[in-house]
Amino acid sequence: MLLNPPAKEIIIVDGGSTDNTLEIVRKSEIFAAQKVCLLSSSAGRSRQMNMGANQATGNILCFLHADTLVPDDLVVVIANTLVNSKIVCGGFISIMAGPTQTRWSTTLHNALKTYYAPLMFRPIQFFKGLRLLFGDQVMFCRYQDFWGCEGFDSRLPIMEDADLCVRLAKRGRVKQVNRTVQSSDRRVAQWGVLKANSIYLAIGFLWGVGVSATRLKRFYDDVR
Repeated sequence: MLLNPPAKEIIIVDGGSTDNTLEIVRKSEIFAAQKVCLLSSSAGRSRQMNMGANQATGNILCFLHADTLVPDDLVVVIANTLVNSKIVCGGFISIMAGPTQTRWSTTLHNALKTYYAPLMFRPIQFFKGLRLLFGDQVMFCRYQDFWGCEGFDSRLPIMEDADLCVRLAKRGRVKQVNRTVQSSDRRVAQWGVLKANSIYLAIGFLWGVGVSATRLKRFYDDVR
């Protein structure tokens, strides 16, 4: 799928994957139609996203996981959201789906935790505009605000997106826009709905009360 209008550039940072990601991209329709920059990095979402952001030349950054599908008017939605100078960061409603089904319970929980998590653990910031977005919600923000907060914390193996939201919210509002993206349900498919949602809930709660992201990562191994 091609974006309409196209993004200024697409930067793909491969963290040592074993599925020929970069070669697949080179053969794709997007590579032929868009300005695409391919980078290699050590594994780690924070490091990979910071590397991509450091390479970017545009005024707005959008962070997209490789297993997430976005609407073709993504650029317009982002531009229309950030035209409001009080909004510092935005993200979408992430629908969790796979080849055979949509995980509606997980989708609902993910959308609601954007609101209830900051309300529970950072209520003062919540009423000032903090919302907690996560990577599968396709986060976007202005280049100057991202680096003004020093980007993602490369020391964090998990919850780097929520951590960034907390720091960005000191500059303005964080908003979940009323549009959807679709993310892979492979983790839910492997763990099962009950286990997956229990882990999501537990990690969010423990992070909220101050448990380190390094300790939490033990409960959130990669699923390929």
